[in-house]
Amino acid sequence: MTGRYTQTFSLDEIDSRITVHEGRQTVELDLSGLYFRTSRDVNALFDRIEDRLQETGEPLWFFLDNVTDYRVDESAWFAFTRRGNDLHQAHSMGTLRYDTTPETAARIARDRGTDRERPNLFADRAAALAHLSTLPSKRRERIHHHPNHERGRFMRRLSFDPASRIFEIDLSGISFEHSRDVNDIHDWLEQALRRAGGRWYFLINYENTRIQSPAWVKFAERGKDLNARFSLGAVRYAPCSETETDIRLRAESGGFRPNIRNTRVEALARIDEMKAAAA
Repeated sequence: MTGRYTQTFSLDEIDSRITVHEGRQTVELDLSGLYFRTSRDVNALFDRIEDRLQETGEPLWFFLDNVTDYRVDESAWFAFTRRGNDLHQAHSMGTLRYDTTPETAARIARDRGTDRERPNLFADRAAALAHLSTLPSKRRERIHHHPNHERGRFMRRLSFDPASRIFEIDLSGISFEHSRDVNDIHDWLEQALRRAGGRWYFLINYENTRIQSPAWVKFAERGKDLNARFSLGAVRYAPCSETETDIRLRAESGGFRPNIRNTRVEALARIDEMKAAAA
């Protein structure tokens, strides 16, 4: 590996590469010269991007990415594509990329007008910005997601055991299609927890639970907040492989143990371990 790649993923390094242009409704990401060796590097970047977007209070943005001479190791590529897809499904009104290497400029010129042309890739920032200025904003379009879940039916999936301080959440068979589904269910969870009072161990059934890409950013945000305010610890069981992979990716950079078990019995045993450690 040559010395031209940046391998530092500290908060200062990442923040300096994220620029929010309010007037242009654009988030500019400078990936130039970055070397993503592991999924931890990937998660550090995308966690901070999501935090910065949450700080703006605005969900929809154009993205302008400088992808000049960046590299993603094979071991980090799955996380990079997964997190990038989740980010853009949740927040992007359009994404443009530019690469200032001579090789890219030559390829763009060669492919122009052919079926190999990539309309969202440019040879410099000025050309990308010029094209970005022609894209229509979707912010005035109010997106009304159809609710997929009913409060009364969902509340029957919840149970509190005061003796053990365990709060059981049955998410089995539920599909979170978009942010509306996430917000509805987390609002109902918060209402139940506020009525119960105090903190609880969360025991969560993830059997056949699906969290689609447009919902993942909001799901991670609301789950993190819920745990911070109401949880003594959370144990998840029986997720499908896809959902388990996403949970582990988020846990890797979020500083928490995913506590995933195959069965409810194993999950309860893990809660007993957590209680013993706390005692």
